[in-house]
Amino acid sequence: MTIEPVTELGNEGALRLPRARVVPLSAPPASYTAAVERYLTGVGLAKSSARIYRISRTTWGWMLTGEPAPTGAARRGAKPPVFPVAAIDDLALPEVPAEPAAARADEMDADTVNRELSIARKAIGRWQRQGWIEGDPTIGIERRPAPPALAENQIAALWRLDVALREKTRWKMLYESAARADEVLCLNVNVEDLCPQDKRGKTTAKGGATEWIHWQSGTAQLLPRLIARRTRGPLFLTDRKAPAGTPTLDVCPETGRARLSYRRAEEIFEENTRLPANPLASPDDIEDLDGWTLHRLRHSALTHDAEDGASTPMLLARSRHASVRSPERYARPGVDSVARHVAERDPAARRRT
Repeated sequence: MTIEPVTELGNEGALRLPRARVVPLSAPPASYTAAVERYLTGVGLAKSSARIYRISRTTWGWMLTGEPAPTGAARRGAKPPVFPVAAIDDLALPEVPAEPAAARADEMDADTVNRELSIARKAIGRWQRQGWIEGDPTIGIERRPAPPALAENQIAALWRLDVALREKTRWKMLYESAARADEVLCLNVNVEDLCPQDKRGKTTAKGGATEWIHWQSGTAQLLPRLIARRTRGPLFLTDRKAPAGTPTLDVCPETGRARLSYRRAEEIFEENTRLPANPLASPDDIEDLDGWTLHRLRHSALTHDAEDGASTPMLLARSRHASVRSPERYARPGVDSVARHVAERDPAARRRT
């Protein structure tokens, strides 16, 4: 936006002091939904990231009107409220999203809530710079504390789950590579993108950059069975044929199936990890409990790297964060690391040995 001084005449022709008038850099969109689409077009996100950003901002569209965002199966086909983007500057609005945001934070996992808040703030900041809005309705809404890294017994319980080969491979890859879920879902089986013999793959990282992710033997042993004889198309596919209108890049030309979406991958992981996440619960109550999020695998892998003495440059390379301060979040030791530290310094245990 630009600030343009305006001089006005006061009483009896006296000049008033200049005041500032905000001049938008471009005409503001007619609606919040249009502003979201304009943002997604302007920042040049990868297709998978744009899908996640659109879902998060649609969620905030509900909360900006004071309505709870639908969750679970209710999200599919739900029509978000329509309102002008200028309504964000309503003087009453800063208090409107606080209650539904707090309610959502109580219902959803911290990773999802924090991601949605971060994405909303990025868009709001851009709209402020464009001069479309002035206020920020997310002021005062705090990030939720991040969940701890998964313990060794929890990771082991995950590998013991009886799930399909697709899920086993994807989860192993996420943990061993410490990659973001959307980066893994972007992988293709083309020879120029996937190098199973070198245990690495080329993907589109956050911000649209092309980068390599690296995995270990667990993933390498599963990949050949998952790929079978395919030489083209997405690595991780849905179970059904792609619906009409699916972009060509997201369809396997050999099977006709579509690329697995982030939302579906998250749902599958959450549903299958409810029991490991709540080991003391009765199997009859599992449907009412929450499982883990895919981001827990990335966070856990990087935390375990830090516990094993990985350097800051290596954590930066593994996480592909831009800021040197970002790896600090992984410096908090997990429960197993703390337990070993205490046990190693137990004087009674030392006397027994």
